[in-house]
Amino acid sequence: MKAAVITFPGSNCDRDLAVALRATGAEVAQVWHKEADLPAGIDLVALPGGFSFGDYLRCGAIAARAPIARAVADFAARGGHVLGICNGFQVLVETGLLPGALMRNAGLKFVCRPVALEVAGMGNPFTEAYSVGQSITLPVAHHDGNYQADDETLARLEGEGRVAFRYVQDINGSARGIAGILSENRRVLGMMPHPERAVDPAHGGSDGKALFAALASALAPA
Repeated sequence: MKAAVITFPGSNCDRDLAVALRATGAEVAQVWHKEADLPAGIDLVALPGGFSFGDYLRCGAIAARAPIARAVADFAARGGHVLGICNGFQVLVETGLLPGALMRNAGLKFVCRPVALEVAGMGNPFTEAYSVGQSITLPVAHHDGNYQADDETLARLEGEGRVAFRYVQDINGSARGIAGILSENRRVLGMMPHPERAVDPAHGGSDGKALFAALASALAPA
């Protein structure tokens, strides 16, 4: 698997994400936001967490208009796989690759702790190493992770099996406990929790490792 990790000014999880991908045997290129093109032959684009452009305007709004964002959108339109984590999820929503909005946490506080999640969606390359209903623990670190969408969009996400992860307990007010969603073709995943921070027992848990292993297996060369 060949992956590109995008770095914006203010990204702070790009190295962690690259390390998690390389641990699966992936070849990883780190791409600066001012680049207009992605490396040739990549299988996955990964957008990391952090505070791109200082979270000015709205979280992810400026990053979604960076030169590389058009290349990411074109890659997704061609059927490429894209993973957006935390701020990366916010960027994917701002680009229109995923529906809905990520609002200020309902408690108006930054939430930073391990949380329990339920694996809700299957039939995609991100969750295949888990099972439906499985409980996993991943860390979160966000101030604007409150996922919201209109009732029609929420019903469509539910009906099409595009809710990938849910919070077991409410931590930020997200509609229907949504912690991660998939695109219509199930090749784009946006999630607020950080699997790249849970790939080694030294992190306090390794429940995120299965997500990267599933991607490596699905996108390995034939």
